[in-house]
Amino acid sequence: MSDPTRFDLDDRQRAMLAEMGVRVWWPKRTANGATDEQTQVQALVEAATVTAMATPALPPAAPAPKPAFVPLPAAEVLAAKPLTQGVEQMDWATLQDTVATCQACDLCAHRQQAVFGVGDVHADWMVIGDPQVEADGQHGEPFVGQAKPLLDNMLKAVGLSRDTNGEGGVYITSSLKCRLPGSRNPSPQELATCTPYLARQVALVKPKVMVVMGRFSIQAVLQSSEPLGKLRGQVHTFQGVPVVVTYHPDALLRNLPDKAKAWADLVLALKVVRGQ
Repeated sequence: MSDPTRFDLDDRQRAMLAEMGVRVWWPKRTANGATDEQTQVQALVEAATVTAMATPALPPAAPAPKPAFVPLPAAEVLAAKPLTQGVEQMDWATLQDTVATCQACDLCAHRQQAVFGVGDVHADWMVIGDPQVEADGQHGEPFVGQAKPLLDNMLKAVGLSRDTNGEGGVYITSSLKCRLPGSRNPSPQELATCTPYLARQVALVKPKVMVVMGRFSIQAVLQSSEPLGKLRGQVHTFQGVPVVVTYHPDALLRNLPDKAKAWADLVLALKVVRGQ
């Protein structure tokens, strides 16, 4: 078994990065097969900047100062209907049951199955995605359609899998716990209603890093309406957990050059987990 602290790309991971549209240069091994860890991380950073699209340089190891957020207008964050009391103290099973039967907003009228989350509930990585419109029935999991295999390839490229527990595992959820009916964006009220559920999931999982994908999830987690492009490339926090923001896979499928930027964001998250 390979040393899990190293980041040697095997042929499968190289193929996944190629699928993402990211070219990779890698340092040659010495005669005894050793590769310097610092050189490896530098190679990852170089891999994220090889596209013709200008990819912002990665920040230094220390988290950058928080940006001056543009908060969501108070008038838009409407008071949601009361949730079940004690969400902040619920265990995992109680929280899941509560989400499945939630009646706090009008989305419950269309819900067949709540979008609670999948993966390792004690993972170092937690991925949070934008709510998606349900087109083919209720799947009950985040990142459906073409977004799912792309996300899986992105995670595998950094050694993660939704089917793995322990090291290499990841927990994946959505900022909204119900599918959106029709083709529309979530309202500030709907996002605000689900935020306590998401906050409790974070408290129970205790991840080392949160990767937040998409502008609506960024609004829910960071309470900011700043453009995604201005929030990338730096480390934010939510409940004391480091947060890295990036594009949703659906957006990457529409704009392929942004895949290199998303890879740079994953490298930043990887450095956070490793304490670099």
